[in-house]
Amino acid sequence: MSKNYTQLWENLGINLEKHDGLLTVLSDAYKNIYLSQKNRPEGMKYFDFVISEVHGLRIEELYEAKKNKRKVIGTFCVYVPEELIIAVDGVFVGLCAGAEIGFEEAEKYVPRNTCALIKAFMGFKLAGLCPYVEMTDLIVGETTCDGKKKAYEIFNDITRKMYIMEIPNMKNESDRILWLNEVEKFKTKLEDLTGKKITLDNLKKAVDIVNKKRKALQRLSQLRAIDPVPISGLDALLVNQISFYDDPIRFTQKVNELCDELEERVKRGKGVFPKGTTRILIAGSPFAIPNWKLHSIIENSGAVVVGEESCVGSRNYRELTDENFSTIEEGIEKIASRYLTIDCACFTPNQERLDNIVELKKTLKADGVIHYSLQFCTPYLMEAFKIEKLIDFPYMRIETDYSMEDFGQIKTRVEAFIETLK
Repeated sequence: MSKNYTQLWENLGINLEKHDGLLTVLSDAYKNIYLSQKNRPEGMKYFDFVISEVHGLRIEELYEAKKNKRKVIGTFCVYVPEELIIAVDGVFVGLCAGAEIGFEEAEKYVPRNTCALIKAFMGFKLAGLCPYVEMTDLIVGETTCDGKKKAYEIFNDITRKMYIMEIPNMKNESDRILWLNEVEKFKTKLEDLTGKKITLDNLKKAVDIVNKKRKALQRLSQLRAIDPVPISGLDALLVNQISFYDDPIRFTQKVNELCDELEERVKRGKGVFPKGTTRILIAGSPFAIPNWKLHSIIENSGAVVVGEESCVGSRNYRELTDENFSTIEEGIEKIASRYLTIDCACFTPNQERLDNIVELKKTLKADGVIHYSLQFCTPYLMEAFKIEKLIDFPYMRIETDYSMEDFGQIKTRVEAFIETLK
């Protein structure tokens, strides 16, 4: 880190001893997984810096934003409309966690057989290790699964900051009306929280900012379709993870700068893996920082990850919000429509997710698909079986959590799968 943030962390009530230990472990893991890669693009240095300062400079930026009367809104899901948060001059940050931290504390509130993502975000808070939660003025949950719904009740008892958006389980006309009402209620909540009314001009600017971020991520995804691939799956995953934490305008600029460099690499035929390297698409559950396990296993087993059909991946940036609106009401409708295109496994029926996996595999020229499900994540575990029966390309299911206990077993299975693709 560029400076000492101990006083800032102490002011936020962070457990300094445990926090120092966490940062040491993450720093070592990052060096071993990321900085050991060869032939990385120069543009990744910015994202390395962001990770090195993820609990430092970025927290300081949020602190300064709050001093300037801006509100910090924490979220757990790509269903929360980022455009509305920006339109009230709020700061949007993701709160999902991807490490087995504080599980012992979390299991005092939730069953042991709860998915790792839920136990992680609760564990980080209960262990006093998440400055982002402490910086938030509002935490927005959503009803994408029963586990999260009930965990949010408990999390509200702990934080007194929760606001819940109801996600419909289907996409019929009545469901679309329900969702539009939820987006309108969220707009009112943000206006009440910030004391700022959303104007047509501010809404248009916010939609433009978020769409530009999505376009930059789309551009990065398109470059991963090229052989030899100009960026590793690990590095592309990191960029997607940071999209939930960084300032959106700065992030968009840095992603486009990275893509400029990658396009130059493509012109020279320069890749991070040899031409013809086996290409893998990962589908399924999201990868929250610092969940890099599966990508690391795949890319150290002779293949390259070329895409993620995931919330930390294509579901986050695949669709843009239609900018062609002339009233606030019309803009809210456009935003609501855009977010209902997300094909989370919570929906029934969910043929569009299968269609998107097939299309993404084709677009990215993947040789095979690995479906990744977090243990106890019933919607994705169920869909993994369904997808396997309906597709006609090489496919493997993996069920895991955030621990390293199954690392060797997964590596053996992945190596065998990759061997069948050669």
